[in-house]
Amino acid sequence: MIHNIFTSESSGGATIRHFFTSESSGDATTHHSFTSESSGNAATHHTFISKSSSSETTTRSSSLTGQGSHVDVGYFDRAGVSELRGNLSHLSDDGGQEQNVSIQRTEVTSESSSSDTATRPSPPTGQGSHAPSGFSDTTLIPGEGPYDLEKALRTIVWKLESSDIKKRELGVVFKDLRVVGLGAGASYQPTLASTLNPLGLLDSIKAARHPPTRDILSGFEGVVRPGEMLLVLGRPGAGCSTLLRVLANQRSDYHGVYGDVRYDAFTPEEIYKHYRGDVQYSPEDDVHFPTLTVEETIRFAARTRAPATRFDGQSRDAMITLFTEVLMTVFGLRHTRNTLVGDSSIRGVSGGEKKRVSICEAMATRGLLFSWDNSTRGLDASTALEFVRALRIATDITHNTTIVSIYQAGESLYEHFDKVCVIYEGKMAYFGPANRARQYFIDMGFEPANRQTTADFLVAVTDPKGRILRSGFENRAPRNAIEFAEHFQRSDIAEKNREDMASYRAEFVDTPKRASVYVESARAEHARCTRTGSPYIISIPMQARALMMRRVQIIRGAKAAQIIQIAFFVLQAIIVGTVFLRLSTSTSTFFSRGGVLFFALLFAAISTMAEIPALFASRPIVLRQSKAAMYHPFVESLALTLVDVPITLITNILFSIILYFLVGLQESAGQFFIFLLNVFVMTITMKAWFRVFAAAFKDPAPAQAVAGVSVLILVLYTGYTLPIPDMIGALKWITWINPLRYGFEALMVNEFHTLAGQCSMLIPQGAGYENVSPQNQVCTAVGSVPGQTLVSGSNYLRLSFNYVYSHLWRNFGIVCAFGIFLIGLYMVLTEVNTGSATETSVVMFKRGSKAAVLKEAEAEAGNDEEKQRNDNSTIVSSNDEKAARDALKETPVSKNTFSWQNLCYTVPVKGGPRRLLDNVSGYVAPGKLTALMGESGAGKTTLLNVLSERTSGGVVTGERFMNGQPLPPDFQAQTGYCQQMDTHLPTATVREALLFSAKLRQPQSVPIEEKEAFVEKCLQMCGLEAYADAVVGSLGVEHRKRTTIAVELVAKPSLIFLDEPTSGLDSQSAWAIVCFLRDLANAGQSIVCTIHQPSAELFEVFDRLLLLRKGGQTVYFGDLGRNSSELISYFESHGARKCGETENPAEYILDVIGAGATASSEADWHEIWEQSDEVKRAQQELEAIHAEGRQRPPVQATLRGEFATSWTYQLATLFMRDSQAHWRDPVYLIAKFGLNIVAGLLIGFTFFKAKTTVQGTQDQLFAVYMSTILSVPLSNQLQVFWLDMRKVYEVRERPSRMYGWTALLTSQLLAEIPWNILGSSLYFLCWFWTVGFPESRAGYTYLMLAVVFPLYYTTIGQAVAAMAPNAEIAALIFSFLFSFVIIFNGVLQPFRELGWWQWMNRLSPFTYVIEGLVGQALGRRNITCSSVELVPVEPPSGMTCGQYLGPFISTAGGYLTNSDATSNCLYCSYSSTDAFLEQSFNIFYSHRWRNVGLLCVYVAFNIFALFTLMYLFRLRSWNFGALRMRKTS
Repeated sequence: MIHNIFTSESSGGATIRHFFTSESSGDATTHHSFTSESSGNAATHHTFISKSSSSETTTRSSSLTGQGSHVDVGYFDRAGVSELRGNLSHLSDDGGQEQNVSIQRTEVTSESSSSDTATRPSPPTGQGSHAPSGFSDTTLIPGEGPYDLEKALRTIVWKLESSDIKKRELGVVFKDLRVVGLGAGASYQPTLASTLNPLGLLDSIKAARHPPTRDILSGFEGVVRPGEMLLVLGRPGAGCSTLLRVLANQRSDYHGVYGDVRYDAFTPEEIYKHYRGDVQYSPEDDVHFPTLTVEETIRFAARTRAPATRFDGQSRDAMITLFTEVLMTVFGLRHTRNTLVGDSSIRGVSGGEKKRVSICEAMATRGLLFSWDNSTRGLDASTALEFVRALRIATDITHNTTIVSIYQAGESLYEHFDKVCVIYEGKMAYFGPANRARQYFIDMGFEPANRQTTADFLVAVTDPKGRILRSGFENRAPRNAIEFAEHFQRSDIAEKNREDMASYRAEFVDTPKRASVYVESARAEHARCTRTGSPYIISIPMQARALMMRRVQIIRGAKAAQIIQIAFFVLQAIIVGTVFLRLSTSTSTFFSRGGVLFFALLFAAISTMAEIPALFASRPIVLRQSKAAMYHPFVESLALTLVDVPITLITNILFSIILYFLVGLQESAGQFFIFLLNVFVMTITMKAWFRVFAAAFKDPAPAQAVAGVSVLILVLYTGYTLPIPDMIGALKWITWINPLRYGFEALMVNEFHTLAGQCSMLIPQGAGYENVSPQNQVCTAVGSVPGQTLVSGSNYLRLSFNYVYSHLWRNFGIVCAFGIFLIGLYMVLTEVNTGSATETSVVMFKRGSKAAVLKEAEAEAGNDEEKQRNDNSTIVSSNDEKAARDALKETPVSKNTFSWQNLCYTVPVKGGPRRLLDNVSGYVAPGKLTALMGESGAGKTTLLNVLSERTSGGVVTGERFMNGQPLPPDFQAQTGYCQQMDTHLPTATVREALLFSAKLRQPQSVPIEEKEAFVEKCLQMCGLEAYADAVVGSLGVEHRKRTTIAVELVAKPSLIFLDEPTSGLDSQSAWAIVCFLRDLANAGQSIVCTIHQPSAELFEVFDRLLLLRKGGQTVYFGDLGRNSSELISYFESHGARKCGETENPAEYILDVIGAGATASSEADWHEIWEQSDEVKRAQQELEAIHAEGRQRPPVQATLRGEFATSWTYQLATLFMRDSQAHWRDPVYLIAKFGLNIVAGLLIGFTFFKAKTTVQGTQDQLFAVYMSTILSVPLSNQLQVFWLDMRKVYEVRERPSRMYGWTALLTSQLLAEIPWNILGSSLYFLCWFWTVGFPESRAGYTYLMLAVVFPLYYTTIGQAVAAMAPNAEIAALIFSFLFSFVIIFNGVLQPFRELGWWQWMNRLSPFTYVIEGLVGQALGRRNITCSSVELVPVEPPSGMTCGQYLGPFISTAGGYLTNSDATSNCLYCSYSSTDAFLEQSFNIFYSHRWRNVGLLCVYVAFNIFALFTLMYLFRLRSWNFGALRMRKTS
């Protein structure tokens, strides 16, 4: 079956949604007559009329009554479509004159005999016998010019009719629907103390056994037939998202879903198992792969859902191209086809365009039932309207079932829906015809406000504070959710709803024939190799091909990261290769050769650990797309692995060639390729190893912690740092499951089996032993044979490590088996564990709080798993309202007028400079509320940023004035800026956030009591008293927005800028916020705010409007007038169509100027404005303001310095906040402590009670060496926390001049150090005594390891983070720097062998850490060789051992165990640890205090680097683009 949807709408351009399906013809279905109407700029409108036997007429008509062309869409069956004329992509309003295309309007009314449904007429015959003349496949694909919809539709219809493609459709009916969620609505914020409290653990166990539950939804019943559109309305937290998810069969996120839900003849289980691709859910958030382009994202979705049956022999690729092109044309994305989608760190398309990408992706899946969850969020009113129109036409043409939730739905949007469901706190307050809902609630006893849209009215009745009771209904109207639901169940509409459900069941559910037709149609879409019952319609090889192609595109989009990674590999190979440059074949290099081979495996393996965050970032996308039946999750894992193979191979070839030949390993082709093969396979295996951890966990924090511990285990039990024979028996089994062990053995035997090393140390040798017989000398190297100076590499390995060459290919096979097993496990876990850790929407309160919200939540245990909580309710008592009004009266009154003239803003982009603002002028009068409007990309936020002096980069020209005079130096500090994204420290409470702002932004001379009192007043003003102790990060959207405004208000600003304060809010919350802004303006505050999708009543609240169009050009600036009369008068007097009496003025003006994804306007409204009398009047007003202001003294700076408070005051305030943030983040602290404890025990028991032998001393050396490696994961942890703090500073607090950046860095450092010292102290306690260091040495070791070393890794970790844009880059840089310095500390390669790199040994801070720790802990101790470490030497005849070896021992050191013996002298190479450490590792006991001092110098240098790098990378502006622009100009 092929689904072809053409949704057409024109707003200057064509809007066409393209899904290949044909409609059912013989089935009885609800019939939709649809009229598209073009008015003004040729924006289509749709009229829907149906009649039942009772003569009830439902009319969906346009509020637009202007002149213009109309579209005749007819019946939207084959006959109606074939009668369609015109080119919808080039419609324009010509005041009723001749248009480019002649299109007529028809309204079709259909009647049914005795039911509420109308029977769809059978399509006429004869239409499809001949192809329309002059048509080809290329007709269907939009080109650069106008898109001829008529030709495309005629071609599609003809081809569909001439093909034998089975058709299907899907509706949903539900009865007694109940959804149960887990948890509590509000709770206490966790802290370190509460988390470690044993009683809390008992509560957690109890909650796990008997989880508290609450009904999210209950008592829902209804039906949504194919061809119908249902609008779901309710306040945030009411249950809208839950209903959409459940009707879209997304049930896994809930504790239980009960009731009877049927999709035609199928149960939810059958749909999920076999047909879930037909039921699609589009979430509110837009999450995509940021490095894919727009076209690649949409094309991928089309490819994974392309059916096997296509008309006219059309190829799969041709159909995919057709889908992609038409969808991009429909939603105005063709100009962004090659633009990256982007995210917060990668520059991509705008927010509105990203939302359209999400819509296109969902439509490309060709579903039959769609749930759109608040999909108009972030779209301007015109684009939102176009989206709903597209849904309407798609639903009518293809008989899709469409369910939509919209928070702020204008009347023109509402009119497109057949049915509406109103949800009130989880109860069904209404379910029935959309056109009868308004009257239903009026009859119930409620009255709509003036110019209130129907959707806003329906939501308002569910808000006790927002509804208006009609006179006489005070005691009769329902008052709560239960009463509303009961009232509805008794109504006639509910009875008709039940009749409709019964009719649907009889017609669709209880008809086996319909089910069999559906099954046949679905099977016909499946590719040949696809399992019959599979929900996926393309085969696994096809999925793999598509996913591999996408993975290549993702990598190509992020090629810079790939290049950096390869560069790191090459650089690391060069460094290590030159450290071990051209190793000799003597026995002194045997250990170094092992070090090179160990490093080759280790670096290749550990470098893959950085993938874990990226894998978690992609998981929500994979989860969503697998639920949409686009592909199996395990195939995504397979594709990632397969695409990774050639990249890994190239990287390893470069790495291996450089390293191998620089070091001078065995230069034979066979051994090199065996080395390369093993390194390559090991890298693939270790990639799978770390990916398994990412797939096994639902949260990145534990995944990274476990992966970090696993690295430690892998390194310890490879057999290099601690040979397998020396491991304690209880832990030796770990080597059996360690793939690195087998790879290391394979590399070692490959290297050493052809190696015969010249003995570098003969005993005895030197002066006096020149003529000694070889029979009386012995080589100290393990594996030597008495009387021979050459040592076999094979013997060395056999005796030292128990490695044999015959294990080479066995080990390679084992590594391959590990790789296959791990890849398989990774795929299984990806398929099974597809969930991710979802953030709960529980409101957290500070411990000890007695908030009423908390008490209510405790009384009713449960949680609404909605995106927003019921905490968004604006219910306040009359006393609270009075207090808020009184507080508003005390708001500082601004008497200054802010103005700007001829503002231009130009930024450098690829292809030359781009102007974002073009000569914008205006002013903000005191006590006035000014709106900034325009379509997406018009420059609204850009203008706000320029006005508030918050731009970074680019060139700003023009003038800004305060009372006609230059702005004061502290203008930023005198103004408040509320960003669209509410950026706050998530662990602070609302009161703490306000008090922090008041402390730092009000002058220090203001007493703290006065600041605290003003904070309380602001809490009252903003309606936040009930949530004063709530944690900001857990608040709902409305209260978070109120907090953002309150944080600015406590600074007592003279002017407030707000960027889209109503975006993402429901209509009631938006109304509450705007009314609050109105109250502030009435109190004398000057306010400017951008706004999206305002309703007519909300728009009415504003005094003035600055309207922009794309390019940042002014279209209108002036007063709105009563009922927007002045605004409407201006546009109508300059040639715009008439504004309808019930039309929303905000939508009207956007419609007229041609705003929207596909809209345009023939009139140049910017040019009209420039030539109008109104612009002259505005200019005169501006001049008058300037002239009057210049008569007054200039506005004085309120700050004496850059900030309102002193540096020490800032530091004290910041330190208190940072300390609280640490305390309230138990996950972070416990992860830190847990890592230290586990690593301490692991390393301690690995080297458990090391003896005083040579090997025991070396074991203790490696116990210290491994301890330093722990600084990598600990630094990565603190970098994430540090970067989160920096983000808050850079986004909000720095532009507001709250405090200096040096105070921030100092407080961050001071707050972090105590926790790291505590963590290292725990490590010390677990590690020191288990390794077996002498107790008398504990004091110094504790000072160095648990006090000074944490200072070092804290400062270096933060310094690296200071120059990094994000945590991933910071981790990559730190790991590289760490691997760089760890090589030169004299352990892996002894100091004497470093050659040219010896200067790096002296430069590396880890040299002094290890020398200090090892020298102090092990120095000045005797060594007692074990029996295997004693070297047997035969003295010449007639000499005792002491006589023969005495001169040698006096110069070389060591001791004899049997100096009086005359044969088999047992010689130990070292008599003291000092000799061993000094000769082998250049470590001196006497340097211990010098090393402490040097490490403190490094700490001081790190602190200097932290401040310097922060300044250079984050504060200093390197605006090279602007410099080039200036030079050009």
